[in-house]
Amino acid sequence: MTYYRIFAVYLLLSIISQLPSTAQSNEYPWLADSPPENRLCVRIAAPPGYHRIKTEAGSFGNWLQNLPLKKGQPPVYLFNDELKTNQSAQAAVIEIDVGKNDLQQCADAVIRLRAEYLFSKKRFQDIHFNFTSGFNAEYKKWIQGYRPEVKGNSVRWKKQAAGDSSYGSFKRYLRTVFMYAGSYSLSRELEPVHDIHKMKIGDIFIQGGFPGHAVIVVDMAVNPDTGENLFMLAQSYMPAQDIHILKNPAQPDLSPWYPVDFGDVLITPEWTFRREDLKCLK
Repeated sequence: MTYYRIFAVYLLLSIISQLPSTAQSNEYPWLADSPPENRLCVRIAAPPGYHRIKTEAGSFGNWLQNLPLKKGQPPVYLFNDELKTNQSAQAAVIEIDVGKNDLQQCADAVIRLRAEYLFSKKRFQDIHFNFTSGFNAEYKKWIQGYRPEVKGNSVRWKKQAAGDSSYGSFKRYLRTVFMYAGSYSLSRELEPVHDIHKMKIGDIFIQGGFPGHAVIVVDMAVNPDTGENLFMLAQSYMPAQDIHILKNPAQPDLSPWYPVDFGDVLITPEWTFRREDLKCLK
């Protein structure tokens, strides 16, 4: 083996060693298969001088880092199969369905990703989201055949179906949550992150309102020499559309990464957040 071949093998092994643990394709049950080469952490490299943050195998952070992306640079489609008007916001598109109704918008996309992760781990008791009314839509009740009966602001469980923990039933549960939850209710479920430097993969920038907006941190990287951290964001938007990785409009040379020390205001392609808008799951 020549020197150059030895060097090439060493370089490849070095790159692989810096990648997060590989998530299995069955952890993304909406897909029949998820080729490793389409993983977010394979397709989008950390900038020069930075190393992608290693996450624990099986964790939500690791699951997000391994999200499957669509091949190439596809456009973002709306729920009705029309092209989104703004095609300049995305750096990549996540390979996940959006549904046929105008439901999976911004906060709903965050809910979808968190719920899919928990479902893939069979952590059914941890899948629960509040409606705007405050009603706790627990998935463990849903799989027992109970359904939310909504009358104005009053909601109660009513036994309406046989028990079912299938993936199809899970998707129907999510559609119901999307109908009655949003950025306002999700924001109230989350805990503030008071120190931006304690940001973690899976944290959420959110402004709860009518409308509000939410984007989720799907990856992070660190410069081992300076200790500086970067993060990457994903969103859906209005109308419901493909979940996509956001470009960094303020720093195109760094895009799609954002510096944790971004200042007081975080500028994303379609929304502006403040430092204090960062929250985490309880």
